Amino acid sequence: MNTPFDEEPQKPRQPGLFARVRASFLTGLVVIAPVGLTIWLVWTVIGWIDGFVWPLVPNAWQPEELLNRFLGYQQYLDPPFDRQVNPEWVEVNLRGVGVIVFLIFTIFIGWIAKGLIGRSLIAYAESLVDRMPVVRSIYSGVKQIAETVFNQSDRSFEKACLIQYPRKGIWAIGFISTTARGEVSQRAETSGELLSIFVPTTPNPTSGFLLFFPKEDVIELDMSVEEAAKLVISAGLVYPDQNLLAPDDN
Repeated sequence: MNTPFDEEPQKPRQPGLFARVRASFLTGLVVIAPVGLTIWLVWTVIGWIDGFVWPLVPNAWQPEELLNRFLGYQQYLDPPFDRQVNPEWVEVNLRGVGVIVFLIFTIFIGWIAKGLIGRSLIAYAESLVDRMPVVRSIYSGVKQIAETVFNQSDRSFEKACLIQYPRKGIWAIGFISTTARGEVSQRAETSGELLSIFVPTTPNPTSGFLLFFPKEDVIELDMSVEEAAKLVISAGLVYPDQNLLAPDDN
């Protein structure tokens, strides 16, 4: 039973027009931004590869030259000393064709490198590079980086893990690289197996720290390496299991 002293329940205020427009704008921005940035990045990379490849291709094999030759046009009017551009000349800018040329060329070089002749040529070229002091250091460093990045068969991270770093009681996401071997494993003061752990930084997971932990101090996670990387990049905002309950909901 209500008394005169009872306060009437306040109705929740409806958001105003500006608040609704702002919320719709932010929602659309969340949807458009990843798509737009992805398209822009792909378009930029394709243009960069085209700009690198086409200057290396002879003019006779340029798409613009091939198309106009097929149509029977000449770039400059006759006689040869008249450098006026032919108005019928068709200008073509086919972005992405350079990427196709680059892929075909790379596959061809890789196919040759797998053969006996290719391996012999590569070994001979590397022996020449080893005699050049400055070039040798640059080549060896770039080669190691390329082999680490592109050789995914035996150089990828095994699993994501949880470790106590930089001190006990503070937990960090890490990636199990390999089992420590050689002098590192022999000189480490541990009785068990030693694991090499890469601890990435946020929001750039390509930089981080290489640490060696005893196997019993490493907790392997069920999430995949890709899911753990998303967790690191998002600074803890994106979890692989979206059905996890918040602490207040338990």
